[in-house]
Amino acid sequence: METTDPQADAAQDAARLSKRARLREVAAVFLRLGFTAFGGPAAHLALMEDEVVTRRKWIGREEFLELYTATNFIPGPNSTELAIHLGHVRAGWPGLLVAGVCFIVPAVLIILPLAWAYVRFGTVPQAQGPMHAAVACVIGIVAVAGWRFARSAVKDWFTGIIAAAAFGAAFWLTRLGFAQTDLIILAFAAAAGGTRAVRRAPPTAKRIRNTMWPILGGASPLAVGSALSSKLLAMTLTFLKVGATLFGSGYVLVSYLRNDLVLQHQWLRDDQLMVAIGVGQVTPGPLLTTATFIGFLLGHQWSGGNAAVATGGALLATVGIFLPSFVFVAILAPLWPRLRSSQMVKGALVGMNAAVVALILVVSIQLAQRTIFAAPTSAGVIGGSVIAVLSMIVLLVWNLNSTWLILASIAIGWLLKGAI
Repeated sequence: METTDPQADAAQDAARLSKRARLREVAAVFLRLGFTAFGGPAAHLALMEDEVVTRRKWIGREEFLELYTATNFIPGPNSTELAIHLGHVRAGWPGLLVAGVCFIVPAVLIILPLAWAYVRFGTVPQAQGPMHAAVACVIGIVAVAGWRFARSAVKDWFTGIIAAAAFGAAFWLTRLGFAQTDLIILAFAAAAGGTRAVRRAPPTAKRIRNTMWPILGGASPLAVGSALSSKLLAMTLTFLKVGATLFGSGYVLVSYLRNDLVLQHQWLRDDQLMVAIGVGQVTPGPLLTTATFIGFLLGHQWSGGNAAVATGGALLATVGIFLPSFVFVAILAPLWPRLRSSQMVKGALVGMNAAVVALILVVSIQLAQRTIFAAPTSAGVIGGSVIAVLSMIVLLVWNLNSTWLILASIAIGWLLKGAI
């Protein structure tokens, strides 16, 4: 006759409940961020830091920065991959999937009706006041995140020099027209930090271990229904290729998509691509949900206006461009603890973390120039500046949740939309 251990059963039940609670927590955090994360990759980084480090303390700030810098060296959108990785840290493999989906889906749900409005009326609804206020608030949040990161990452003269050099290089390389400046700067910072760590390490630690970044070749097979047109298949594979080869910031996406969709295949015109990029920029969530808008537009064009095919095209494009990110992070996640235990990798991360602080500061300045100070009226410039400064003060003094700050800014922008 079998006997059971009540204490063991209770422990198993508690563990299962704990896993479910963590998974629900991951879903809630990234679903909320998916609806409120305006402003691009640097803003997403700041918002995630506020949620998972400052408030919930899932991981430390230094480890958070290390995860972010690691995503710069695998293809795909950095902020989305960071969300996926944080989900894995908090809730294992189910968390990896849930975090990514919850971060992506809100933007898809917002973009779909905008895409429908564009193909129906030839334009998308305007909400300049609320969006101007939201972006101004996000710039304040990014600046505060940069300050917090600086306190963790800039520890001595060496990291201070790297941060200063990265700050200057970011402006210089951008002015010279270099593509993927973030990746170039982080590569040099990693080389400097890794070299210093190896030189300072004891002789036994200087042996290079067999630690390699994964080399990924080919794409997973994509099952396609027989009724799907060859054009939709070609579109899906194009977005799959983009998602599997896009390095650095999501803003590099513009040149990728123009080369493939406008110049090579001639599926889109330049003005259509710019509308799609604009929608991706002003809606929350990852910029790569631009693919959702384009997929809807192409499905609508190729089907003669069939709404079901257009929606299917939007979903296929979205899955195609984001699927590689899930694969790459799933490969990186189990390797990461071993990689970061290497003396050389530790040193590389020290250098890259210092560079990231500088890049965040550069992005906040550039965002302010392109949004707050580019407002068409002086009232818009003043209003945006006030919202950004107040957001910084509220975060630093009262540590209010950044989600409420963004929603309050949107409400202010809506009320004052004629003024700003």
